[in-house]
Amino acid sequence: MGLLEDKVVLVNGGSQGVGAGIVQAAVREGATVVFTGRRAEVGEKLAADTGARFVRADLSDAAQARDSVVQTVDAYGRVDCLVNAAGLTSRGSLLDTTPELFDAHIAINLRAPFFAMQAAVADMVARKAPGTVVNVISSAEHGGQPFLAPYVAAKAGLAGLTRNAAHAHRWDRIRINGLNIGWTDTEGEDATQRAFHGAGDDWLEKAAESQPMGKIGQVDEIADLVVFLLSDRSGVVTGSVIDWDQIVFGGLD
Repeated sequence: MGLLEDKVVLVNGGSQGVGAGIVQAAVREGATVVFTGRRAEVGEKLAADTGARFVRADLSDAAQARDSVVQTVDAYGRVDCLVNAAGLTSRGSLLDTTPELFDAHIAINLRAPFFAMQAAVADMVARKAPGTVVNVISSAEHGGQPFLAPYVAAKAGLAGLTRNAAHAHRWDRIRINGLNIGWTDTEGEDATQRAFHGAGDDWLEKAAESQPMGKIGQVDEIADLVVFLLSDRSGVVTGSVIDWDQIVFGGLD
């Protein structure tokens, strides 16, 4: 049996990148999977490839974030596991971030997970059933680079929210954990490197050479850990925000 056999899993932000990897891994491990994304063509292709159910949603709208849970429950009667994997990584420093950019980061990176969790946990509590949530956060929540100011503000908020919600619902046997992923090889990261940092076609090779492990984060490896955290095999762990990175925070040379 797979790790998620007979589980209904919702992956918000699941049409590409880390989210898509999680969708694929959850299906492989036996789950019934629903995932959201903004681009219909991309989402429908992943749905056709995996057998997962695609729900088109703009998670910057809190109502649509909540509705992703409603649609999952309407389709399958419940939601057992929620993954918040959507992320906005556009750049901004303390000095040049506009209110509009700040609000966009809060909307995707913090508000959407908040209201999706609200709806999912409400379903679990109403059914008196255990459940699991994994929030894909970022190692940048520890401080990050100067050009990530609004991103860091939102992701640090999500890390705090993860711990708060886990504590609030531990007696409901709802386990809520987070994963602070580092620099990761995704389509979105490729676009970001080219758009904001003038990267050429060899950026990934150069990035790999600059890292202790000789590579940057891999989507399939992250997805496997998320599936483990969603599953019963992760035992009693809740309220943990795990640093999944090759940076040792606090270490100095």
